[in-house]
Amino acid sequence: MTALAAVPSSGTRLHIGPLQPLLEKGRQIVKAEGKQIAVFASDKGVFACNNRCPHEGYPLMEGKLSQGADGGGCILTCNWHNWKFDLEGGETLVGGDKLRRYPVEIIDGEVWLDITDPPAEERRAAALESLRRSFRRHEYDRMAREISRLQAAGGDPLDALRGALDWTAAHFEFGTTHAHAGAPDWLALRDELAESDPEKLVPLLEVVGHLAWDCLREPAYPFSEGSRPYDAAALVAAIEAEDEAAAIALLRGALADGLGYRELEEPLAEAALAHYQDFGHSLIYVYKTGQLIERLGPASAEPLLLSLVRSLVYASREDLIPEFRAYGGALVRWDGKGAAPVAAEDLRRLSVPKVLERVLASSADRKALFDALLGAAAADFLQFDLTVQAATDGSVSHNVNWLDFTHAVTFSNAVRVLCSRHPRLWPQGLLQIACFIGRNAGYVDCALDASPWQVDDSAAFFDRSMRGLFDHAQPEYIVSVHLVKLLTAAREEIAADPAAPWVPPLLAAVNRFLHEPLKRKHTRRTAQQALSFVAAEG
Repeated sequence: MTALAAVPSSGTRLHIGPLQPLLEKGRQIVKAEGKQIAVFASDKGVFACNNRCPHEGYPLMEGKLSQGADGGGCILTCNWHNWKFDLEGGETLVGGDKLRRYPVEIIDGEVWLDITDPPAEERRAAALESLRRSFRRHEYDRMAREISRLQAAGGDPLDALRGALDWTAAHFEFGTTHAHAGAPDWLALRDELAESDPEKLVPLLEVVGHLAWDCLREPAYPFSEGSRPYDAAALVAAIEAEDEAAAIALLRGALADGLGYRELEEPLAEAALAHYQDFGHSLIYVYKTGQLIERLGPASAEPLLLSLVRSLVYASREDLIPEFRAYGGALVRWDGKGAAPVAAEDLRRLSVPKVLERVLASSADRKALFDALLGAAAADFLQFDLTVQAATDGSVSHNVNWLDFTHAVTFSNAVRVLCSRHPRLWPQGLLQIACFIGRNAGYVDCALDASPWQVDDSAAFFDRSMRGLFDHAQPEYIVSVHLVKLLTAAREEIAADPAAPWVPPLLAAVNRFLHEPLKRKHTRRTAQQALSFVAAEG
């Protein structure tokens, strides 16, 4: 029979009985205070630990005891997945999660266990440290367990994300990724659940796992440590010059002066829109970084803004290539006086230069122009030609799939929000949406019957689709994050203007995207393009 005793010097002790029977049996299971403890007698002494393997819960009473290769230690092996724990030293030798051990005392031939729980602060710190270690091999299930342990110890689950942002910031060679951009959307989805809902872990796990994946085995790319007095124009100029050290120094100066994201948003948005660049990612990243900082608090501003500035410095500038070269001239000629009425159909099936010219002709009515642009983007998205992503004999420039069309929607969402806050940026935002439309025009099947994809109840559609994200079954983070970003952007736009003419085609496009195939690995096409490329090298 076991007995509990409160001992001031060591907390709560559990009496499990005399030593001799334990030595004869070799092991014993003990249950007390909701704990299930395995006690082992070995040549190295008596040891006690949680009976459940911290990996997947297999009873360690069924495990095997042995010595280490050097004859030291008392090694307990879980026979389910071969995880190994040194009961003497406390290390996990094979596997990841740490095994809870309980101190053992032998007093007058009687065995006592100290089952006092470590302080909550210590358990929270241990969970975060173990979460960090899980990143090395991207142990997704272990991440889930450690976040759960953090929460069970009374910690804020969002501290897992705050920690992940700190640990990974210097490991993103080119700064912000979709992992950062999708985070506020996942967290917003999490907010829609009751506190007791076990699915509340899923969005947080997706964000933390995505961050871990994007920097998997990446070395550190340290940020420069210098600081300079902040000047908004200088920050924009440093980003334009692709001078990371100068841009980071100016950012550090701003943070040292107590400036937050909102004070930095306009120059960052200006830099993001200085070119049609990075296929719209730059502006999306500015918008989503702001949302994430507002959500996590100012302590997370530094790693997020450092990554954002780096991404802006290294962003590819597509308006410098022939396909989009007309953008610069169109921006120069924007006068906001074009009075021609415009609708979505006026902008479709046009090349990039022609759609830019058509936008200039209607530049006076910003609202009508935005509606026409988003309507054209939605209609093209709805009628994406699936044979394009299935083709194997095209050039690299025609490597187009569904995700190229989702970007026009998420970019438009960022344009509306940020340009509404900073109206002088509307010309850049609207002309760059036009670049998406001109680029995607060649990959649309205008004869496609869109009627099967019509959505009659948008609220029910979004509710059903958002709930589906909690068990999305997508093995690639890049796909699941596009799902949450697209659904969030579409829902935000429709909530902002539910009677807009582009609402029906946008809903239908999202519906079709969710139910049509998305080809992600192109083995034949990759081989074909590689052979053609090498043959032309000369």
